[in-house]
Amino acid sequence: MPFTAKPEVLSPRMKRGKKVFDDENLDLLSHVLDDFIKVPGTSIRFGLDGIVGVIPGIGDVIGGIASCIIIVAAWIRGVSYGTVLRMVANVGIEVVVGSIPVLGDMFDIAWRANRRNYALLTGSIYEPRKHTIQSWLFLAGLCIVLAALVVLPMLFITWMLAYVGRSMFGMDLHFHTWL
Repeated sequence: MPFTAKPEVLSPRMKRGKKVFDDENLDLLSHVLDDFIKVPGTSIRFGLDGIVGVIPGIGDVIGGIASCIIIVAAWIRGVSYGTVLRMVANVGIEVVVGSIPVLGDMFDIAWRANRRNYALLTGSIYEPRKHTIQSWLFLAGLCIVLAALVVLPMLFITWMLAYVGRSMFGMDLHFHTWL
């Protein structure tokens, strides 16, 4: 008797938590984290992420952990990996820059990573190709900026060592011959 059963094809990501991670709940979460309180008489808005970020040391880490809920929801809902990486970069930027006292807190309120990430999630679901390309371009730009932040100080230090070597010892250090 021949075997006629067809294999079951499963989605790579389970559809668990569909109700918890629906658009309405994620929109509410991003609103509460980023802009549910309005400063009277101004257009300045902030949320729990801005309030918790004031706590030295752990405030921005706690805000970053709360922000990960939207990232997990995006992954579960099948958002492209490029967009998920962009969302992680948004939260990473918020946590790293937000950890700078006072200026970081102002940046935290202005950056609104959770609102950005919610917009990326919904845009990626309704216009997946457009948002995937934009996300990869954003990540490429971010990598170029990070590479410049590493290479430029190294070039400056090399230049300074050559200058010090010429002025103190009268010798010309040829760093290019080392490469």
